[in-house]
Amino acid sequence: MLRSVFRTRSLPNVNHPRYSLFLCIGSVFHLQNIINMRDLQTIRLMNGIPSRAPQSTSAEKVVKSYEEAVRQLNTLQTNAAVLERIRLEQGRRVKNNLPTVIEFAKRIGLTLDKLDKLSIIHVSGTKGKGSVCAFCESILKANGVKTGFYTSPHLVEVRERIRINGKPLPKDLFTHHFFTVFNRLEASKPDDGVDAMPGYFRFLTLMAYHVFLEEKVDVAIMEVGIGGTYDCTNIHRCPTVVGISSLGIDHTSLLGDTIKEIAWQKAGICKPDRPAFSVQQPEDGLEVIHETAKERKVSLIQRCPSLSSYGFKDQPIEVGLAGVHQHINASLALQLCKTWMEEKHKDIIFESISDEPSLKKAKLTNGDEAHDASVSCDMAMAQPFVLPDSFIKGLKNCYWPGRNQTFSRDRVTYYVDGAHTPRSMKACQKWFEESAQLEAAKIDGPVARILIFNSTGDRDESPLLEVLMASNFDGAVFCPNIASVYAAQNSAGKPRTDQTNYNTTSSKQMMRCERNLATFDKILKESTSQAAADKVTETDNELSHSSMSTPVYSSTAHTGVAASRTQLAHQTSSLHTSTVKPDTKLVVMCCIQDAIQWAACCKDSQLGSPSLEDPIPPDASRAAKHIQVLVCGSLHLVGGVIKILDPNLAVTKL
Repeated sequence: MLRSVFRTRSLPNVNHPRYSLFLCIGSVFHLQNIINMRDLQTIRLMNGIPSRAPQSTSAEKVVKSYEEAVRQLNTLQTNAAVLERIRLEQGRRVKNNLPTVIEFAKRIGLTLDKLDKLSIIHVSGTKGKGSVCAFCESILKANGVKTGFYTSPHLVEVRERIRINGKPLPKDLFTHHFFTVFNRLEASKPDDGVDAMPGYFRFLTLMAYHVFLEEKVDVAIMEVGIGGTYDCTNIHRCPTVVGISSLGIDHTSLLGDTIKEIAWQKAGICKPDRPAFSVQQPEDGLEVIHETAKERKVSLIQRCPSLSSYGFKDQPIEVGLAGVHQHINASLALQLCKTWMEEKHKDIIFESISDEPSLKKAKLTNGDEAHDASVSCDMAMAQPFVLPDSFIKGLKNCYWPGRNQTFSRDRVTYYVDGAHTPRSMKACQKWFEESAQLEAAKIDGPVARILIFNSTGDRDESPLLEVLMASNFDGAVFCPNIASVYAAQNSAGKPRTDQTNYNTTSSKQMMRCERNLATFDKILKESTSQAAADKVTETDNELSHSSMSTPVYSSTAHTGVAASRTQLAHQTSSLHTSTVKPDTKLVVMCCIQDAIQWAACCKDSQLGSPSLEDPIPPDASRAAKHIQVLVCGSLHLVGGVIKILDPNLAVTKL
């Protein structure tokens, strides 16, 4: 069952004498060709014939310099060994982060006084903070505001992290600003070599602030990286407004392993005399947010109402991002944008719900979001309001790729979501189940389900995979966050560097994939055994009532997981439909490209066929009229899938 597939290509032995001779001969012929080309060029010029030497287009130069910028940026990544040492230290040095980042900022000419000139919306949270920022960007852009948006991670290209007016920074602009910041840091390295250059995320954060000042955006929407209190984005002193999205357990080695500890970290972005808003949270988390906000002397701290409590006059309220869980993210964004507009664009007037008794209320097609129990906390509730048409337009037109995203090709539908915490995985599974069932009902023929999964960092994959068990997958493939092991190239013919990752090694990633498979297999066995035991009890009760004594199960032991699962499925098939599929096929692949090809099972004509060396896809996939593929567990995985299927999806809708 556990099968890892690696592809390798043989390389020449550069130490072999014949290889050296080949290089010498090749050099002579290359030199002669250059001489001949120069002679030909001279003859052409002497005869007045224009040169036909190939000229690099401006686009090619931009691509080349952009690739150079990305390669330089990648040198700032923390390598796997150093990162492991930092993790073992349990973040003891994290308190030094902000003073260090501020010093780096000074070296590029970015003072705190300059940062004060930016109008900032700052958002933290465990899940949903990127969606909240995307909603804010879309709403403010619909109001004619020039927006800047800094987010992480990127899906396909690193320039996605810094956006102007809803678009990733163009390659030429990214390159220009990158080398401006990079060269200033290079020129100001300290003599002792300590903290000579910032790390990858620090650099991009500083670059984002630099870009937003240089490009004169009206608003800078800043998504926190990890935590909040000590995050690189938290060096500014007076944001216009801050927001805190849903809390959950994640990055425990840095933030703590309780909701209270994590809530304190997230609330650390609150600033004196500035307003703050939070979505509904678990009670203990909301209390910590409330107390921390008051300690930091905020001017206001409120929790957001449900989206269905807002009103409208003409256009109905529609949310551009799929999933019921996006409703509370939308509500937080509405409060943040209203607060920003009231301070920066006072020409717009927001009407109170009570002032408009005849207005309409939102009737959300997917129902409203479920709130966590937090009623005992005395944090005030923000007031809903009548949404201007521009706000409704912003909600509807919001596009945030890789989150509850669906696209189809031929006979395959891909459901992709970057869910990577237990709570977000529950929301992901609910969204997938509802969407997949609706689609399957319209298909005349069998439909197979395949999971592509990956988890990273210090996350425990068990609670994530337990949630997914309810979707009854016919197959599951586990792969590292490596798009392809083949010679993937960009349009300029050079290997892509945007998704290069030095923070881990391929061998560690493969070990993690095998662990994911083993965990899924264990959960599957336990679920199957429990389902069988429950059915035995149910059947015994039925037999006792009907005075029958025929045994249901044979006690014969079977060797091999597949054999036992097949027999169990056969024995229980006449009794009921199990809540899990005991014969789910589990495999490990060495890259995302192989995983997608295996999952699609030749039903996506734009993909290649699985290799003959790869494991055979499940019988259900081969017999299916249509295949539904869920991709989740990591935004890096989602980015790799989008890169292979259609890189444009990272920027625009189909």
